[in-house]
Amino acid sequence: MAHPQEQQTSKGISEDWLAVWLGLIVIALALLSYAGPNLLGWVVTTRVWTDPTQALAPAAASWAALGGFGSLIITWLLLLIAFTVGARFLNVNIKRFATAFTVLFWLAYACWFIGSQAHLAVNTPADAEKFGITWSLKLTSEGGYILALLAGLIIGNFLPRVAHWLREAIRPELYIKAAIVILGAYLAVMAAGRASFAASLVLRGVAAIVEAYLIYWAVIYFIARKWFGFTREWAAPLASGISICGVAAAISTGGAIRARPLVPVVVSSLVVVFAVVELLILPFLAQTFLWQQPLVAASWMGLAIKTDGAAVAGGGITESLILAKAAAEGVRYEPGWILGTTATIKIFIDVFIGIWAFILAFIWTRHVNPREPDKARTGEIWLRFPKFIIGYAVSFVAVLLLALSADAPSLTKLSGVIAEANHFRVIFFLLTFFSIGVLSDFRKLWKEGLGKLAAVYVLSLFGFVIWVGLLISWIFFADVKPPLA
Repeated sequence: MAHPQEQQTSKGISEDWLAVWLGLIVIALALLSYAGPNLLGWVVTTRVWTDPTQALAPAAASWAALGGFGSLIITWLLLLIAFTVGARFLNVNIKRFATAFTVLFWLAYACWFIGSQAHLAVNTPADAEKFGITWSLKLTSEGGYILALLAGLIIGNFLPRVAHWLREAIRPELYIKAAIVILGAYLAVMAAGRASFAASLVLRGVAAIVEAYLIYWAVIYFIARKWFGFTREWAAPLASGISICGVAAAISTGGAIRARPLVPVVVSSLVVVFAVVELLILPFLAQTFLWQQPLVAASWMGLAIKTDGAAVAGGGITESLILAKAAAEGVRYEPGWILGTTATIKIFIDVFIGIWAFILAFIWTRHVNPREPDKARTGEIWLRFPKFIIGYAVSFVAVLLLALSADAPSLTKLSGVIAEANHFRVIFFLLTFFSIGVLSDFRKLWKEGLGKLAAVYVLSLFGFVIWVGLLISWIFFADVKPPLA
């Protein structure tokens, strides 16, 4: 059976290209909003909550009249229309798709809503105080992805009739590739927003790229292949997830090497779980041993914690702990520098995801998994090349050029509309995780080596990733201090 990317319909479009166009349409609407009236502000957002009636809201204040639930209804309805129109080009049963997509959307978003409850999501002492809670699992809102995966697994393993009924809308590659296209724009505006700050960190940023992509990735890939016997299909996304930036890197790599959708999502789930463990440990180690080297600690958080949300949260916790420790010793640093350094280091690594996915796609097509007799054909590279990488590159470059040419007020507005577009990425990620759960089988997952995956993660992360990151952070940031307040 041909891979979905290669299944051209009678109307001349593949699921891969459909994902590219859906992602680019979202970015185009965001850019139109930048130039004129807000066209995306109706999309629903979910805040961390203790009062469920206060959780939902439209992304933009100009759409506040919709209310939280009204925004959710509009988001579902317009996504239903967009994906149903797209489904026509895939020659699926439109009525079944629309019905199944509706159920999929509401179940998946319910997982995100529950995952945003304060006792699950809050990850800093300041936020715990704000919400008046004494404990939290510190999952961040990304814990909603784990809940979506678990809910899908329950349906896939214990409710097979429901899983079969949902099958028309269970299209994880479509959802995740559209999300990656949107991610390109989001990372571009983040990078441009910290361009002046990043300029002072260029050397360290380049070192971070070399470290993550060439040192970490190669070592983890070797460990997974040689010590634990994983196939290339598992080893490559695992190496990217552990060494680069977790969810986005694992999924981009999975698409680039044509792995089954199950593979990068399982890896991504491990990344989120281990990020929680790191959040519980690393900031306190930094406060104890690195409070006199605050930017070493900041860089360390950006390299060691692999999901973007958890890494930034780690930088925030570390900043609070170190500023408090330093103040007790009579030193008052200007706030923002520790968190800013963590975020900037993370951005340096993130923006090369698309390039790395391109490199892996080329290597896999030409050398790892060439197809006879087409091995020598240049056209075979294009046929099998994941088109979502093109969409990612287009959205990243277009938004970056626009952001770099904008003045401060314009950049703020651009950041706002791209942030609205990013809410669609969150929804598409949710649909992906839920869909993968529905397609998965516990017994098959265990046979694939889920326990061994966790062992590779523990060995790689706590055996050398954390400590190499600390060493290089020390080399580049030792005795570099934030300004005094």
